[in-house]
Amino acid sequence: MAETVRENPLLKVEQLKMYFPLTKGLLSKTYSWVKAVDGISFEIYPNETFGLVGESGCGKSTTGKCAIRVLQPTEGRVVYKGRDIAGLSKSMLKPYRRELQLIFQDPYGSLNPRQSVFSILKEAVVLDRERHTAVEANERVDELLTLVGLDPDMKSRYPHEMSGGQRQRLGIARALACNPKLVVCDEPVSALDVSIQAQIVNLFRELQAKLGLTYLFIAHDLAVVRHMADRIAIMYLGKIVEVIDSDHIFREALHPYTVALLSALPTTDYYQERKRSRIILEGEVPSPVNKPAGCAFHPRCKYATETCRQVSPGLRNVGRNHCVACHNVAV
Repeated sequence: MAETVRENPLLKVEQLKMYFPLTKGLLSKTYSWVKAVDGISFEIYPNETFGLVGESGCGKSTTGKCAIRVLQPTEGRVVYKGRDIAGLSKSMLKPYRRELQLIFQDPYGSLNPRQSVFSILKEAVVLDRERHTAVEANERVDELLTLVGLDPDMKSRYPHEMSGGQRQRLGIARALACNPKLVVCDEPVSALDVSIQAQIVNLFRELQAKLGLTYLFIAHDLAVVRHMADRIAIMYLGKIVEVIDSDHIFREALHPYTVALLSALPTTDYYQERKRSRIILEGEVPSPVNKPAGCAFHPRCKYATETCRQVSPGLRNVGRNHCVACHNVAV
């Protein structure tokens, strides 16, 4: 795992909210809001991989896009290198764009099928403004392809002529073209075969060690994130319910939702599988439009009390970089 520096966070998110309006009628009148992200806070330190895990629809991808200003947050602060970029205009945000990059979940959908590999990468290289001549751009494209494990001879290919793993490597190369500092990886391995997933995860770690990158790694697979991240935040219905070091998550997880996720992870150990009990969560995830009062998880939690039904818990530090949002956990 990358060594974590605790003094000055590279990115600090404070009380981030992202609401999407629901409209109706000819005048598109807003009648409600989808509370995709509902007041979350976290910090990411230089050379760290911060994992964000949760079910589909919990708001984790929206969080990542708000963190690098692909989306304009409804409320909250996004402090990058000491500067709040949440409210910056497009022109003021431009100097930060090269340092904040995004790798998409679907490598095929994020690549222009009419552009060759060379054209896709050259476009990003030229925008970096550090290489002006055709020779310099060509050398940089070759360098990027080699960096992500692709043969420079593939420059003439088009995305449909590549495998899923090769396309994802191309997407990674495109993100690296501008020498970023922070890369948001939005479920970058979920569309790939398991064997290819391992190769891409290893590539991410090699690139981090070589280039000094910082990652916000988003996924719904806790097993993948555990091998990739230094710290893991568990997200449920627009809220972060637990933040814990990845090395401690199996032994020290406290939130009932985190414990339930861990119990669902498959294991190849026959005797361990026989001894452990799987937790089946009852009910459905509430709608982000009409969230329940109090703790969002209380309708599915067997430990819920009257306090849980009325008061929303905040993240509390329980020691060793471990924070939990649960009324029933003693500090």
